[in-house]
Amino acid sequence: MRARDLGIPFDGQCGPWNAITDVPGVEVGFCTVIRGESTEDTTKDSDFARTGVTCIHPRGKRRSSVFAGRAVLNGNGEMTGTHWIDDSGFLHGPVMITNTNSVGIVRDTTAKWMVDHDFFPPAYKEGKEVPGLGFFYPVVGETFDGTLNNINGFKVTPEHVLTALDTAASGPVQEGNVGGGTGMRCHGFKGGTGTSSRVVRTDMGETYTLGVLVQANHGMREELNIRGIPFGREIVGYEQDIRKMSPKEGDGSIIVVIATDAPFLPWQLSKISRRAALGIGRLGGGYQTGSGDLFLAFSTANEQAFSYTKSEVTLLSDENIDPFFKAAAEAVEEAIVNALVAAEDMYGRNRNFVPALPLDQVRQILEKYRGYLTMAYGQGS
Repeated sequence: MRARDLGIPFDGQCGPWNAITDVPGVEVGFCTVIRGESTEDTTKDSDFARTGVTCIHPRGKRRSSVFAGRAVLNGNGEMTGTHWIDDSGFLHGPVMITNTNSVGIVRDTTAKWMVDHDFFPPAYKEGKEVPGLGFFYPVVGETFDGTLNNINGFKVTPEHVLTALDTAASGPVQEGNVGGGTGMRCHGFKGGTGTSSRVVRTDMGETYTLGVLVQANHGMREELNIRGIPFGREIVGYEQDIRKMSPKEGDGSIIVVIATDAPFLPWQLSKISRRAALGIGRLGGGYQTGSGDLFLAFSTANEQAFSYTKSEVTLLSDENIDPFFKAAAEAVEEAIVNALVAAEDMYGRNRNFVPALPLDQVRQILEKYRGYLTMAYGQGS
């Protein structure tokens, strides 16, 4: 089940899978870690977990260097390796996403995987390659799943990281309670992994693809607004379940990864990544200081861009960038809703319960607002 299956109208044309993998070469992998029964007393030593790891390969499982840029809406979070992206403009290798306390093990395991797979650019001295002396900074983002997961038990292992790296593939992408998104909540309901894409046409008649993957763990229920409909206030029930847990509602974070095959340079990708905030804001998110809202964008074009000497690259002018700004906002908005729609109820540590978005009520609310939807978007359901 995805948001469009419910009849929620979104702007823009999506790709064949409506996923980040619509961008040629991009692969996504997961390892979902669910262990133990939910009980009233989960200690850090308990064999209990509701967490995981997500992997995004920009150009598949091979050495590659892509132009990248990033942005921050609110800084209460972590994404490793981004200082070098700021300075160099390059992303070398995969983007990983996990829970807050597992960034270290995911970063270190990914680094070893990259070494074992000859994944980083070699160093050069006097024009000759020197194997083993290149450097790289793996990118690992996180959101906090401690409401449901035994996060202080550090249950993510190197084997989980390797599974996400090695099983990544193109094609349709799982959503909801998978990978790093397993234990997340969004706008008071069960959140997690979501994805979407847009086909972008420039004034020159060229066609490109922009895709998005989110790990959604942010927002308050009362602020949830989808296509102008106040779903957070219209939905009935679950209030006690949502408000009794810590940290306070709305804290948690969202990671947004944007991919495109359009030939943009790093500063342009930084500008595109900033538009993720518009997609989050359309749904009523982005207001909590306890949320880390971190965005990264990369381009799979200009495959030979990285060089120790010189290289020639193709640049799409800023005069053609506006449709990509719009596509990024649209795709982020839909990806978050897809995460909500796909996610399922979950009992976590200490019997904490996060309900899934009640789809039966969503359908009823869409019917209630049929007239508005017809007037605003030309359709009613």
